[in-house]
Amino acid sequence: MIRNMQTLFDTVDNDTFKPLAEKMRPVELADYVGQGKIVGENSGIKKMIENDAVTSMIFWGPPGVGKTTLAKIIAHKTKASFHELSAVTSGVKEIKEIFEIAKINKMNGTKTILFVDEIHRFNKSQQDAFLPYVENGDIILIGATTENPSFEVNAALLSRMKVFVLKSLEKEEILSILKKAKERYYSIVQIEDDCYSLIASLAGGDARQALNTLENLLNTVNKKNITKKDLESILQSKTFLYDKNGEEHYNLISALHKSMRNSDPDAALYYTARMLEAGENPLYIVRRLTRFASEDIGLANPNALVQAVSTLEAVKLIGMPECNVNIAQLVVYLSVSPKSNALYKAYERAKKDALATTHLKVPLHLRNAETKLEKDLGYGEGYQYAHDSSTGVTSMVCLPEELKTKKYYEPTNHGNEKNIKEVMKKIENVKKQQKS
Repeated sequence: MIRNMQTLFDTVDNDTFKPLAEKMRPVELADYVGQGKIVGENSGIKKMIENDAVTSMIFWGPPGVGKTTLAKIIAHKTKASFHELSAVTSGVKEIKEIFEIAKINKMNGTKTILFVDEIHRFNKSQQDAFLPYVENGDIILIGATTENPSFEVNAALLSRMKVFVLKSLEKEEILSILKKAKERYYSIVQIEDDCYSLIASLAGGDARQALNTLENLLNTVNKKNITKKDLESILQSKTFLYDKNGEEHYNLISALHKSMRNSDPDAALYYTARMLEAGENPLYIVRRLTRFASEDIGLANPNALVQAVSTLEAVKLIGMPECNVNIAQLVVYLSVSPKSNALYKAYERAKKDALATTHLKVPLHLRNAETKLEKDLGYGEGYQYAHDSSTGVTSMVCLPEELKTKKYYEPTNHGNEKNIKEVMKKIENVKKQQKS
């Protein structure tokens, strides 16, 4: 047993208080691990960095995949004035200060690069503030986000930025980072290969999480030879025993889905708790629940989708652990709702025909006649305006001629779909009467 581990660990930089993940952050593209399609030998971004010709861009991907690292590499390589903001901690004052610096830089012939971490955390009006400066070339904006920029970044701003999608790191890539970190900073210690494998598996493609676990292991277990049993002993939380990319991940989400489908709220709550208490991303669970609301409930209870979307917003607003009860509420609600997969089956039928009949044209009477030529070609001719009918329905056929007898949506007798079935029967009867 070794009492003073400071004598055991080799340190190559003087900042002993810096976390291992930060120490391992590369400053050269040659040391960057992963994202081969983006930063590979002939990639556009590699050439931009090497030629110091960076344009506005967004790095989109899950945590720990190298978004901030790429920005740091750009900072290291560029001759531009580089500034960094976090949307979590920065406000209007900090943004305005950088805009003023950018104006001065531009007059002096110097480019300004602004990196905004978690750019999706800025609201729409804050994002709007960047737009004129990006348009005028005052700043080159680089954003990093874990959320889909199509939904979280203003469309006008997004249209002026190139989006690079970063993927979760492969297990082999995580392993290479772990082993490099161990040799660089803890070379005297021997670690069983099984430890690396377990850490990499539990990291779920997140290099930062993997390095934090390795650092915790080395700082906690005061031994020269560390075994898998040592690692398991410090992983006291069940969080670490749940592989987010492994079979159990898919088994649990499947069990949750099927328990709700079978209207079993107790089992559904159990599998939800298994995942949440193990550290599963709550947003992932709610996204699956939102899909369930339409796939397995649909119009049998239209409020199911409303509840799911509301829960998604609640989870984004308050996060874990407080949002666990919001998710529990949704799980029970979906479990006890009337079930129908009629909507799901209807879309699958329509999709099959859509893929097989891409050659079919939209009927002329459903087309808008915007020009004289289109009118001459018969666009809009024979169109029946439903609001002019006393019943609000016409006998007009809307499907292409070849598909006019097709029926895709067939409501069940469950929940609200029973009412929908009656309404559809009435509509069909009205159309028959009008034809006769």
